[in-house]
Amino acid sequence: MSLIKMCRILIAEDEPRIAAFIEKGLRKNGFTTVIAKTGSEALEMAQAGDYDLMLLDLGLPGIDGWTVLDELRHNGNTLHIIIVTARDGMRDRIESFKRGADDYITKPFQFSVLLNRVREQLSDR
Repeated sequence: MSLIKMCRILIAEDEPRIAAFIEKGLRKNGFTTVIAKTGSEALEMAQAGDYDLMLLDLGLPGIDGWTVLDELRHNGNTLHIIIVTARDGMRDRIESFKRGADDYITKPFQFSVLLNRVREQLSDR
């Protein structure tokens, strides 16, 4: 069994079409995925462990993505986190890295770019 097939990815995305697109592509490439539709759900699932990486939208309902990121990092969680958001401003990108994000991708994106970034984050596992 390859290392990738053992990797579990948490997709924190409230837009069903985007979540399904990401999930389908990742599963096709051998990853195990779970979708969280709210910030609270994403935070709870990430804190429970069992994930190697999270794809985190900043515009989640309830608790936003930055709050999820802040809580995880404040509690010492070292989960790889890639922000996947429509916010394309430099300030949002810089703020995400300051808060502890590992990478940042803006929507719309090509799936091949996302897949490359995911593999890069997991390569140091």
